[in-house]
Amino acid sequence: MSNNIDLSVNIAGITFNNPVIMASGTYGFGREYGEYVDLNALGGISVKGLTLKERAGNPPPRIAETPGGILNSVGLQNPGVEAFKEHDLPFLKKYNTRIIANISGNTIEEYCKMAEILGDSEVAALELNVSCPNVKAGGMAFGTDPRLIEEITSEVKKYCRQPLIVKLSPNVGDIKIMARAAEAAGADGISLINTLLGMAIDIHRRRPILANNFGGLSGPAVKPVAVRMVYEAANAVKIPVIGMGGISNSDDAIEFLLAGATAVMVGTANFVNPTVPVEILQGLKDYMENYGLNSLKELTGALELN
Repeated sequence: MSNNIDLSVNIAGITFNNPVIMASGTYGFGREYGEYVDLNALGGISVKGLTLKERAGNPPPRIAETPGGILNSVGLQNPGVEAFKEHDLPFLKKYNTRIIANISGNTIEEYCKMAEILGDSEVAALELNVSCPNVKAGGMAFGTDPRLIEEITSEVKKYCRQPLIVKLSPNVGDIKIMARAAEAAGADGISLINTLLGMAIDIHRRRPILANNFGGLSGPAVKPVAVRMVYEAANAVKIPVIGMGGISNSDDAIEFLLAGATAVMVGTANFVNPTVPVEILQGLKDYMENYGLNSLKELTGALELN
């Protein structure tokens, strides 16, 4: 393999050793997967979604397997941002990988407070999850209204000491509008897609399988939708795009890069194969060597439409 291949990527001034980042909600805080994979090999880890205070999450059942994916309604179970900073971040900082803190809240004030708390931490970037209910707007998710995306992004940005990545919801009419709203409000990057809203029914009980009735669909089933949205978003903004949604192997990751992603996040595939990020990296290196590519910049956005 050529030693000249450069897998590093730059996102908002932060250098990642490679473009393979673990998606929030699928990798915990890295401890369990550290038994299977050298965490130093990962480009980054976006940690389990954090809230201002400890959260118990939704009642079970929380997971339902579907053709080509899973529905989840975990409900952001987490120890809270202060506990993460005190107990989990020191463990993660033992490794040479970038740590992204995914933050969620019900109000803009909660998001701002979390950004403030994490400001003096060794977290490399914040990932703003705007798919949570906004209790001050009648339960509407921040991520489905471009005006709310602009408002929350601009406010949280005031408290950020790290680059701010806005994670966009796919449950919208036009992803380009949402991407531009995040960029206009000062986002340093965007990540997409979050899960698609779905439902599964137990035909014998005649009730939803999930206790919360609805859940987020992830896995290979969503990949074509995700690739299309990443392509549209990447061509609508100038800030870096992190693509995700059903990535299970290096071919999937390369599709997202060609569509315009600077980096990719791997999620549901980790549940099936905990060594998948390492396999994706190897496949990416092989692809670049086969096509005589020395830098990922030659691959990102290189798609040519018919």
